[in-house]
Amino acid sequence: MAEIQESLLAKLDEIEERYSEIEKQIADPAFATDSARLISLSKEQGKLKTIVTKYRDYKKTVAGIEDAEQIIQDSSVEEDFRNLAKEEIQELEVKKGPLLEDIANSLVMAEEISANSVIMEIRAGTGGEEAALFARDLYNMYIRYAESRKWKVEQLSFSATEKNGFREVIFGVKGPNVWSELGYEGGGHRVQRVPQTESQGRIHTSAATVAVLPEPEEVDIEINPDDVIEHVSRSSGPGGQNVNKVSSAIKLEHVPTGITVSMRDEQSQHKNRAKAWRILRSRIYEDVEKKKRSKRDSQRKTMIGSGDRSDKIRTYNFPQNRLTDHRINLSLYSLDKIMNGDMEELIVALKEYDKQQRLKDL
Repeated sequence: MAEIQESLLAKLDEIEERYSEIEKQIADPAFATDSARLISLSKEQGKLKTIVTKYRDYKKTVAGIEDAEQIIQDSSVEEDFRNLAKEEIQELEVKKGPLLEDIANSLVMAEEISANSVIMEIRAGTGGEEAALFARDLYNMYIRYAESRKWKVEQLSFSATEKNGFREVIFGVKGPNVWSELGYEGGGHRVQRVPQTESQGRIHTSAATVAVLPEPEEVDIEINPDDVIEHVSRSSGPGGQNVNKVSSAIKLEHVPTGITVSMRDEQSQHKNRAKAWRILRSRIYEDVEKKKRSKRDSQRKTMIGSGDRSDKIRTYNFPQNRLTDHRINLSLYSLDKIMNGDMEELIVALKEYDKQQRLKDL
């Protein structure tokens, strides 16, 4: 524990030094005309401000304890003053521990707390129609949870089956701490239940995959337009004559990464293009960030944003009303409530486990 605290304090010294450096750069007239640089520095300063403010309060508390201890050890000081110093130490010690813990929480989760917009992609996996129905159920679960958190949801794209399941659905979620709460959902989700189409009452196993991508602002990531090839075509499927006559479907291809996005939901080419660019930007941003995380620390033990589609993270067992998250060996016998959007207990457990792993990595 002492080693963790020592490395934590060393890290906080680095952050405070960087914060002071940013303050000097922002005040430098040489940066006044570079708006892009100023925006970038201001955003970095905003991310660090809460931690630095708390750390300075912590250092002030430690200094107060040291000053009071000197008074106690000074034999020339009157007894009444020494008693007051002892009382002050007790008060400051009570404040000191929780303050450092709060700083640690802010530090290890700082990156995620700052992201307030994500794009989620859910795709049906193995299991045919039942997998598509499960994908729809997952979508409804997230929508209900978002509603309970007063977050804004925007549907971007979906592909439905004949029985109202989802082959694929893409949607955006915006609100405070969205990434820090939904970032754990990326990966493979498995369901065990009796399908609606099963007449013999047999339990089937199906799967769906979820991707959660932090949605960057345009200043967070620069994409060279020359690196993106745009294909325009006519939409197919329901939608009336306009669908067949107007070339409204958009496909974007980012050549350096090979990432592609197709959008044909809207009859307006302009709306399809705007949605496609949002999704493309998020996918490229996540690709870049994933490589940064890997390069920065291959041993970093964090689960948020690390969910690969092929990794089975969770099983939903309907006959036993049980949800099991395999990453933290947690089983909750309240699947009905969770599917209805009551995900708080699950997310709190994931965040706490993740936080402890990150503190060990400091």
